[in-house]
Amino acid sequence: MRVFACPHCAHVVQFESTSCVNCGTALAYDPVARTIARADGGAGAPCANALVAACNWLAPAPGALCASCRFTRTRPADGDAAGLAGFALVEGAKRRLLFELSELELPLARWDERDGGLGFDLLSSAYEPVVTGHADGIVTIDLAEADPVHRERLRVQLGEPYRTLLGHLRHEVGHWYQTVLVAPGSEREEACRRLFGDERADYQAAMSRHYAEGPPAGWREQFVSAYATMHPWEDWAETFAHYLHVNDALQTAAAWGVRVSGPPSAVTSAEPLQSDPADAERGGDLSERLEAWIPLTLALNAVNRSMGVEDLYPFVLGPAVQRKLTFVDQLVRAGTPRGVHN
Repeated sequence: MRVFACPHCAHVVQFESTSCVNCGTALAYDPVARTIARADGGAGAPCANALVAACNWLAPAPGALCASCRFTRTRPADGDAAGLAGFALVEGAKRRLLFELSELELPLARWDERDGGLGFDLLSSAYEPVVTGHADGIVTIDLAEADPVHRERLRVQLGEPYRTLLGHLRHEVGHWYQTVLVAPGSEREEACRRLFGDERADYQAAMSRHYAEGPPAGWREQFVSAYATMHPWEDWAETFAHYLHVNDALQTAAAWGVRVSGPPSAVTSAEPLQSDPADAERGGDLSERLEAWIPLTLALNAVNRSMGVEDLYPFVLGPAVQRKLTFVDQLVRAGTPRGVHN
């Protein structure tokens, strides 16, 4: 995430800000200019979901939905107070997701623009079972995930080191981008299968095996997470989500001037520990960004431990995982294949 400033007084404001704490100017996010603007500056009108979803994005006209909210196909009813509370939190995470996708210049097409376009069903499992997942462009999120107690209980139950709303969204949208960036019958598809495995493998059988037996021994050498071991589709989605984690966090570090050079005693191969996280914003290749990423995560984990909490970054990126991340990076940089999902 970039650092934003109040357009009136230049004081630092947040991506979610609706007013400047320094001068009181009413603010909104302009998705066309991708910056924080004056809410009354004429660039648009408040989103129709400004109250119900705490949305601070500008819409093209009064009473209209903003570019982010238009991606949502289904939401809780107006009388569902509990569901709407979770809805607002998920929408906040979705706005961050869509900002990053725009920053990466990834293709985006909505569910109401074409068949197979991206959409979000944000549903409450308080009334009927809801399975978080992706199918034919539609990402379904169980709004119970917005409850930190519920989410933490599942995280521990499933043995996951990391479980967040933004993480869910990045993973599920990763499934959609596999259909966008890896065209059937293409060279990309063959390369994808060589790295991630054959996605034609029986998914239900793979899922049953995963939950009965757990990940295989030594999985950390090949996969970014235990869940990624279940099926090639999940390996891709977990890797794609991780790619978004790395890019967003490095952009944030660069924007705030955070640079980690590493403890002097640790410098045996100096290059990785002296890389600049700003490389990520300047468009360096993935190897350069990982050279900045790894020492940054070590420092952040050390700070967390100093506060008596668990590691902020509980992952290990072995050579095989880095190759998968590099493949995703190459596809993102190359863009959409001609004639596919334009």
